[in-house]
Amino acid sequence: MKSLFAATALASLALAPAYASCVYPPAPKNLPDGNVATLAQMLAAQKTVQSYNHNMMSYLACIKKQSDQTIAKEATTLKKKQVAELEAIEVKRHNAAVDQLQNVANNFNAQVVIFQKKHAKKGN
Repeated sequence: MKSLFAATALASLALAPAYASCVYPPAPKNLPDGNVATLAQMLAAQKTVQSYNHNMMSYLACIKKQSDQTIAKEATTLKKKQVAELEAIEVKRHNAAVDQLQNVANNFNAQVVIFQKKHAKKGN
C-alpha cells in the first residue's frame, strides 16, 4: 500500500511541472439574468461564454499535449502502472474542466431561454 501511495505521489510530482504552463481559464462571472437583461447584455455574455469555451479548449489541448510529452520523455523510466496513473490524472483534469464548461453553457442557455420567452410575450 505504501508503495502504491509513493508511486502515485511520484507520478503527481512528475506531472506537476508539465501543467504549470497550462492556464486554467476562469469561468465567466455574473452571467445576465434573462428576466431583466437587455439584448446588448445577452450578446455580450454570449461573446464571453464563447471566449471562455475557446480558452477551455486551448487548456484541454495543453494538458493533453503536456501529459503526452511527459509520458514520452519519461517512457524509459516509468512503469506501466505509473504511466496509467499519469494518464488518469490528465483524464481527471480534463473531465473536471469539461464539467465546468458544460455547467457554464447550461446556465447561460437557461438564461437565453428565459430571455427569449420574455421577449416573445412582448411581441404578441
